[in-house]
Amino acid sequence: MIKDSKNLLDPSPEQIRSWANAAVELIADYLSTIRDRRVYPSTSSRQIRERLDSSLPEEPANFDELLHTFRNTLIELSRHNGHPRMFGYVQAPGTAIAAIADLLASALNANLTAWRSAPAAVEIERLTINWIKQIIGFNREGAGLFVSGGSMANMAALAAARRAKAPAQIQNKGAQSCAKTLRVYASEETHHSVAKAAALLGIGRDNVRLVSVNERHKINLDELVAAIEEDRAAGHLPICLVANAGTVATGAFDPFRQIGEIARRFNLWLHVDGAYGGFAALAASTRPLFGSIEEADSLALDPHKWLYLPVDCGCVLYRDPEIARATFAHEAEYTRVIGQEADEAFAFWDYGPELSRRFRALKVWMLLKSVGLQALGEAIEKDLACARHFEKLVQNSEDFEMLAPVELSIFCFRHLPARLKGALATGSSEREKIEKQLDAHNERLLLALQRDGSSYLSNAQLRGRFSLRGCVMNYRTTLRDMEILLGDLRRVGAQLEVSG
Repeated sequence: MIKDSKNLLDPSPEQIRSWANAAVELIADYLSTIRDRRVYPSTSSRQIRERLDSSLPEEPANFDELLHTFRNTLIELSRHNGHPRMFGYVQAPGTAIAAIADLLASALNANLTAWRSAPAAVEIERLTINWIKQIIGFNREGAGLFVSGGSMANMAALAAARRAKAPAQIQNKGAQSCAKTLRVYASEETHHSVAKAAALLGIGRDNVRLVSVNERHKINLDELVAAIEEDRAAGHLPICLVANAGTVATGAFDPFRQIGEIARRFNLWLHVDGAYGGFAALAASTRPLFGSIEEADSLALDPHKWLYLPVDCGCVLYRDPEIARATFAHEAEYTRVIGQEADEAFAFWDYGPELSRRFRALKVWMLLKSVGLQALGEAIEKDLACARHFEKLVQNSEDFEMLAPVELSIFCFRHLPARLKGALATGSSEREKIEKQLDAHNERLLLALQRDGSSYLSNAQLRGRFSLRGCVMNYRTTLRDMEILLGDLRRVGAQLEVSG
C-alpha cells in the first residue's frame, strides 16, 4: 500500500531537480545525435506493444525506469522529425528552446481562456500575435489567437466567413434556415481541412467548389470567375474564396492581388491558407509573394511549421476582430466578466472555438526573443535554397525528372529507370501503360526508401501521376543532404532492380 501519496504527487524541490536534470541530459544527447539515427524505425505495432508494460499501474514506478522506457522504446522506435533528411510531409524539427518553453508552460499550467484566468500569459499571447501580424504584413488593426493547428485555423476562419456573408439567422437556426446553398471556392490543391470545415459548419463538402490549377499549380482565375458566376446564376450564395500561400502538394502560391480583386468584385470573404508557406515572408527571396496580403479577411498560419516549433501551435488572424467576436462570443453566467476594464475584460473564447487553451504563446515568444528574425529568415532562405538545389540536381540528371516547379521548399519528382525511360521515348501508343508502370515503380521506390531509413520522402498525385514528394523545413538540412537523398534513391532503386 502507498503510505504517502502526497509526496508522490508533490515531490520535493530536490526530487524535481533530479528528474529535470536527467531528462534534460537525455534531450541534449538525443538532439546532438539525431543526424546519426535512422529517420524511420524498422518495427511494427506488435513489437512496440511488447516493449510496453500493459498492466494497469497500481504501484508507482521509479522515474529512472520511466526515462529508460522513453530512451529505449520511444526514442528508438519513433520517426525522427528533427532529422535533416526527414523530407516527408510539412514537418518542422522543433527547437530546444521551445521544448524548454513547453516544460515551463506546463509547470505554470496557465489556462488562457480570458485575461482574468492568466493575466501575464494572455499579454504574452497578445504581444506575439502582434509580432506575427508585423512579420506577415497583415492588417495591424486585426486580431488573432493561437489554435491547435492549420485545420482549426481554417475552420475558425470559415466560421467567421459564414457569419459575415451568409444570412444572420444561420448562426442560431442552422443552415436549413437559409434558402440558398452556400458556396466556397478553392483550388484543387487546397488542403482537405477546408472541405472538412465546410462539412462541420453545415456548408457541406460538396459546396466547396474546387477549381483547376494552371501549369504552375496555381488556381485558374478564369475558371474561378466562371464558377462564381455560374453559381450566382443558379441561385446559390457564394460566401468565401480560399487562396493558398503554399499548397501542401507542390508549394504553389496563388496570386493574391488578382484573387483579392475577384473577392471584392463578388463580395466574398477572402481567406488565405498560409499554414505551410506563411512564414516564408521572413525570407527575402519570397517576401514579394506576400503583396496584397493585408487585404485578406482571415489568415491561417502554423508556427509549428516554418517557425520550426514543436506541435501544437497554429494561428488564425482576422482583419475585422468584431466579425470574429460576433461568430464566437456566447453569453453564459459562468463566463461573465465582472468589474474589469476593457483590456482586462478580454477573453480569447470570444474569437475562437476553444474555451480551455494551453499556453502555446510561450514557445513562440521564447523562440522569437532568443533567436531573432534575422536568424529565422536566414534559416528559411537556406531551406528554400536546398529545394532549388535539389531541383537542379534532378534537372541535370538522366534518371530523374521534376513533376512540378519548385516555388517554396517542396519538390515533386520521380525516378526514371533506364528500361522505362527508353520505352517512354518510343512513342505514344504504349505511353499510358508505361506511365502506370512508372507510377508503380516509384511507389515501390518510396516504400523501400522509407524502410531504408537514411532519408524519408512522402508522395503526391499530380495530374494523375504518382510523385515522390519532399519538403525542406529544417535548419539542420544542408545542400549535401539533398545530394545524399538522390544517392539514397539510386542505391535503393538499384536494389529494387536486382530483386525484380
